[in-house]
Amino acid sequence: MILSKDEQAQLLDLAREAVRCAAREKELPDLDMETLPARLRRTGASFVTLNKGGRLRGCIGSLEARRPLAADVQQNAMGAAVRDPRFPRVRPEEVEAITVEISVLSSPEPLTYDGLDDLCDKLRPGVDGVVIERGWQRATFLPQVWQKLPEARQFLHRLCLKAGMASGAFASGEVDVYTYQVEKFREE
Repeated sequence: MILSKDEQAQLLDLAREAVRCAAREKELPDLDMETLPARLRRTGASFVTLNKGGRLRGCIGSLEARRPLAADVQQNAMGAAVRDPRFPRVRPEEVEAITVEISVLSSPEPLTYDGLDDLCDKLRPGVDGVVIERGWQRATFLPQVWQKLPEARQFLHRLCLKAGMASGAFASGEVDVYTYQVEKFREE
């Protein structure tokens, strides 16, 4: 889905307001779905990433589209502000120093592979977001993570650790892999 600049701006405004509300422990405003563009009313999956001073401050998202995109962004922005277990909740005095980034996800597609070398060859650094899954263990890295982990083996090993698996879990062949792409935009 390619969003217009106006649609992107609307989503960024919704996310910014959700971060403000979350930091002040206020209820999120109700969305008036009738006034939103059709693309923002369609079901969609998103991740909202908060950065402060160039460093990650929170990131929460959805891998599957289950609610209108505007509502997904609003809920994930609130979650990034107060529910990311890696960080304390955002305080009201931090809100203006935080930059909001939104990634709208395509549907994850299964990726078949025959061993680690084949998997590494099939992944497209900087393009593919990756989901790994084995039983109840699941984790994802957005395509942006390739900037910090540009080598496929290192990227996959860290993703396994994030999912609570052994770093070489791919060698077992028991790990399901899915890829997706994102449309990413951020506040100026």
